[in-house]
Amino acid sequence: MSMRVAILTVSDRSARGERPDGSGPALAEAVRQANGTVVSLEVVPDERSLIEAALRRLVDSGQVDVILTTGGTGIGPRDVTPEASLTLIERRLPGMAEAMRARSLQVTPHAMLSRAEAGVARSVLIVNLPGSPRGAVQCFEAVAPALPHAIALLQGTANE
Repeated sequence: MSMRVAILTVSDRSARGERPDGSGPALAEAVRQANGTVVSLEVVPDERSLIEAALRRLVDSGQVDVILTTGGTGIGPRDVTPEASLTLIERRLPGMAEAMRARSLQVTPHAMLSRAEAGVARSVLIVNLPGSPRGAVQCFEAVAPALPHAIALLQGTANE
């Protein structure tokens, strides 16, 4: 099964064109290596209403199985990606968030400051990833093995 993935980079500086988006393209390559198809690659500023609107549009599109966000998961005053995601998430998947933090803790003690969330909005998985390209890819790789089965479960096609 090929998963259809949207990548949403949350970054004020990248949205203003002051810094190129490094995480989105790095994740896109990781998704392709995991036999996924990137159907959308977007950048939005760290504004909760804009993040929510982008997530809602992607969930409503019917064109994606997974939305990966990158950025805005820390404890800074503009880090609001988890809050925006939780407005759409109907069922949280704490195991995914725990797996990502456990993987990141092998690299840096700062991983314990992550507030990343993962969950289901209708039949779409939303997974918050860190903003750094390396951290985003590491965390994606931590959850990628479970994504095909999760998608199959959500679509009712899994052999449980």
